[in-house]
Amino acid sequence: MHILRTTPRLNRRDVLKGIGVSLALPFLDCMLPTRSSAATEAVKPRRSIFICLPDGVHVRAWQITEAGPKYNFSRSLAPLEKHRALITPISGLHLATPRAGHCQSCFLRGAERDPGTGSISVDQVIAEKTAAYTRFPSLEIGGEHLATNANGISLPIERNPESIFQRFFVGSKDGIAKQRRNLNRRGSMLDTVLDDARSLNRQLGNDDRGRLQDYIAAVREVEVRLERANAWLDKPLPKLEPAQEARVNKKPSAAGGFGEYLRITYDLIALAFQADLTRVVTFSTGQENTGSVSPEIGITMGRHGLSHRQNEDLVKSDIYNIEQFSYFLDRLVELRDVNGPLIDSTMALIGSQMSNGCGHVTANLPFVLAGGKGLGLKHGSHVDFNAAGKPDGFKYDMEGGSIESVCIRPVNQRARHSNLLLTMAQKMGVEREKFGDSTGVISEVM
Repeated sequence: MHILRTTPRLNRRDVLKGIGVSLALPFLDCMLPTRSSAATEAVKPRRSIFICLPDGVHVRAWQITEAGPKYNFSRSLAPLEKHRALITPISGLHLATPRAGHCQSCFLRGAERDPGTGSISVDQVIAEKTAAYTRFPSLEIGGEHLATNANGISLPIERNPESIFQRFFVGSKDGIAKQRRNLNRRGSMLDTVLDDARSLNRQLGNDDRGRLQDYIAAVREVEVRLERANAWLDKPLPKLEPAQEARVNKKPSAAGGFGEYLRITYDLIALAFQADLTRVVTFSTGQENTGSVSPEIGITMGRHGLSHRQNEDLVKSDIYNIEQFSYFLDRLVELRDVNGPLIDSTMALIGSQMSNGCGHVTANLPFVLAGGKGLGLKHGSHVDFNAAGKPDGFKYDMEGGSIESVCIRPVNQRARHSNLLLTMAQKMGVEREKFGDSTGVISEVM
């Protein structure tokens, strides 16, 4: 029996409109195509995000010492234990460029400069594949330039969560001051589109109606939090003595602390993925050679200074960053499009282009790969290329010097960071067999 569809046919780029503002719609069943393989590809998005921690990590507290599925979480990665089935910690990868140090863009290139790829970063290789389906080919966020085009030129970055919110969910060319006046005069940005939303809601099926309401509620939550953060913008920052200012190195976040800044940014990224505004994101969580301070947990020195001390505050900073990443995975599990939870269609890589920042060394890099089950990734094990490089026997000497030595010289010469980048590119639909100095893909996660 043929049943006529009574709900309206909507385009993915349709928006809810109010006076002077617009809000992108999430994926809805009524956006599904009735034919065309190209259109089907467009509504089965593949997403990836690359998150770089500046200045390396505290290797002894980060390192997992057991390979395979029966590993125990280290101190720094313990906040991810609840996501064990969704993640793969990876050890033993190295950069092609020894001692690349503070070259944070190596995180996306696998080397400082690679003539074989024109120094293009892997996210931009992926964006060339996905750009046709989204309003924004890619999003570059944070304190440091990670992404580079085919000519090796760094792409501009967004540092302010409010700017990202305005760019993605308001769409006005007005300045922030005027936007603030308009919002104060008209009330919430969402209030200006609710009449349009109510009209559309009456025409949707039950599933679409629920998704639309959940999406609006999620956007409202971020908007409220941003408004709360804006209240701090007009308040003067505390006066510091020169010695104190030198230690802090960075003013406290107007969003109520570094952790709040990370959570707001992660929320915005998740919503951008849900609305299919972009499918590729790079996020540098802080500036190299400076790093972020976290006074809300008692850390008043940037990660660069901590990396040279390799002390307990660096461990606390690592744990704090991983807690926020775990929060991001929570959001990807909770938020859905018509194909299911975002976590299934999203690969998320977090780590650094250095292991021990004190020595600026680039072997045994700290990585965690998460999500992407719908893209063909499998998780649940610690993939350890150090152990694989010495099949006759390898053990981490956490008290002695071996943990430092594996960070200086690769144990496994074929275990290259570019292999991981190639693996992710292929899972994003990029048809190439090599990226940089890659020696193959990481079959352990496929």
